[in-house]
Amino acid sequence: MRDRLWRLAAFAPGVAVTVLLLLGFVDWFRAGGVSALETVALCLIGATFIWVSLSVSSVLVGLLRLTLAPVRLLENRAGREAQDVAILVPVYNESPASVFGNIQATLKELAQLGGRDSYSAFILSDSFDPLTCAQEEAAFMALRAQAPQNVRLYYRRRLKNTDKKVGNISDWLENWGGAFDAMVVLDADSLMSGAAIRHLTRALANDPDAGLIQSFPMVIGAETLFGRIQQFSNTIYGWLLAEGLSVWSQREGNYWGHNAIIRTRAFAESARLPHLRGRGGQSTLILSHDFVEAGMLRRAGWAVRFLPNTGGSYEEAPQTLIDYALRDRRWCQGNLQHLRLLGARGFHPITRFHLLQGAVAFLLSPAWLALIVIWSVIGMAGPESPHYFSVVNPLYPIWPEAGQTNGWAYLAFIYGMLLVPKVTGMLALATNRQVRAAYGGFGRYAGSVLFEIICSILYAPVLMVQQTIAVVRAVFGIGGAWAPQSRGGEGYGWGMTLRFHALETVLGLVLSFGIYSGALSFWLVPIAVSLVIAVPLSKFSAIRVSQGRISALRLDTPHSLKEPRIMAAAKIERARLQAKLDDAPIAQAAE
Repeated sequence: MRDRLWRLAAFAPGVAVTVLLLLGFVDWFRAGGVSALETVALCLIGATFIWVSLSVSSVLVGLLRLTLAPVRLLENRAGREAQDVAILVPVYNESPASVFGNIQATLKELAQLGGRDSYSAFILSDSFDPLTCAQEEAAFMALRAQAPQNVRLYYRRRLKNTDKKVGNISDWLENWGGAFDAMVVLDADSLMSGAAIRHLTRALANDPDAGLIQSFPMVIGAETLFGRIQQFSNTIYGWLLAEGLSVWSQREGNYWGHNAIIRTRAFAESARLPHLRGRGGQSTLILSHDFVEAGMLRRAGWAVRFLPNTGGSYEEAPQTLIDYALRDRRWCQGNLQHLRLLGARGFHPITRFHLLQGAVAFLLSPAWLALIVIWSVIGMAGPESPHYFSVVNPLYPIWPEAGQTNGWAYLAFIYGMLLVPKVTGMLALATNRQVRAAYGGFGRYAGSVLFEIICSILYAPVLMVQQTIAVVRAVFGIGGAWAPQSRGGEGYGWGMTLRFHALETVLGLVLSFGIYSGALSFWLVPIAVSLVIAVPLSKFSAIRVSQGRISALRLDTPHSLKEPRIMAAAKIERARLQAKLDDAPIAQAAE
């Protein structure tokens, strides 16, 4: 009963606020008769704002849960059986020094912590670049020479990249999975402390009904402006969204594809993915496999849980705006496939909601863009422009009725709701003196929050257009070959940047001309400005702000001001391996 109340508290307020907003718009439009265009606008408002409301209610429920029930880490249960756990790192033409350096740091920490559980590490390569493959083998030999004695280390490279990451994991399950109780799946840019892995292992062992337990990865390692925006946002309010997600998802959680522990037998028996029928009757791989795998585990009776407070779970994020948009294009194709799976038999309603939410994350952008276009046609003055002075009595103003100004009030309310998650997370953290100190003091903290909000507002219209492009490409089957994510943040030249953001620039100029000529509403100015300067914004996104002189503009987080031990150890291991690879004959031969 209590779980149902938490779920009701997460969903009911969001739905109620959306209904009230729509009723307000209906009342406003009704003064001049609801036109067909206004009806479409109402549908778009409801379809977009419901997700804004649900994110706000999730944040507030997460905060309430933390207030009423402080986090308690799971303790070892006496008499539980020791677990044999495999740590899997699927790679595809990634930097060998980074991948092997990260896993070396994790393995060393696991060995230092000791414990009853045993761990093995598998680097599962799908790489095909000859130099990368040779360096992977050299890195493995160097890693094995220094690996802790109580940790087994394996390297396997497939000659054919069948079914991409899904096929890579399936191959491991078929050939090695039966020997292990659980597997911890990491990505090439993942990093987990030994304590975090032990915590997940303990949680899985203590819950025999759990098939998968997902941690909340914190973004680390960002040096550029755009990378720091993501890292700061993730730290400021991502933790509350994660807490809210754990409240309403309960044992119907989700899987993000990495930084999670999975019961091997459960996954092998119930989460083998089918292929979808694509265009022309061709067999199509499910690209965003993680959401679907979580749903299949739950359908088989296994619990899928979310532990947002494990700590020591990290990942990297794209460092530039273009890299972020390119990653979105890959993700969009897979997430839109989820719409075809909503009617699959046996899925729990919350699983269907996760699948819908994954698709809506991208569909919201074209919906917002369409709403902006329609709203610019409808205008903000309502059914009829307000007149404040009468010809009969010009000395006394006639104040407009509420309905004539409701449009601006509703717009302000929508913008305010978009900021609620950020403001709530910021205020929740600001009340703790130790947290303020971890961010470098209240002044630096407040300045960074303000700077992040300004940057997010500037980049939001550009991201809206880019995600709309991603949706259009996915709908028409326009997809490029999958390539490893660019992680260095080097940025792109002016020619590439101009071509990439040509649509935003043209759209911004059209909006600006319409506003200047009076054909479009003045409230579109912020959006038009962001789109016009999309190219400079994209170039600025690659600027390295981590060493800047103005502290607030560095967007520091506790992890950047005081580096966690596992991050420092990983950097040392990466540098050591990179030096060995640079001196190896294979590197010299390549030159």
